Amino acid sequence: MLILIPVDNTDKKNGKIVSLATVSKWALINFDEGTVKSTRFFDDRTQSGEDWIDFVVLKSNFENYMEFMEEGMMVLCVRTEETIEEIVEAFKFKELDEVGF
Repeated sequence: MLILIPVDNTDKKNGKIVSLATVSKWALINFDEGTVKSTRFFDDRTQSGEDWIDFVVLKSNFENYMEFMEEGMMVLCVRTEETIEEIVEAFKFKELDEVGF
């Protein structure tokens, strides 16, 4: 499954999630069978070339998430997690909050 995260840089472990207003890179994580298979970064989220992205993780539930839902993505938001590594660990253990319900 593919997970999209707005981040501040291209550090695969320590890149930090940012708001949609300040996003500089998009991390696209290929997560399968409990592990990260790959992490790719894009300046614009539409540059990934993927037909389907399963999840987007946002910094807060107050972000404008309707565009992602209209594209069929499940929208999650972090609790206290900041780095890509922390977010992936929280995702693995279902510790991210669902948005839009």
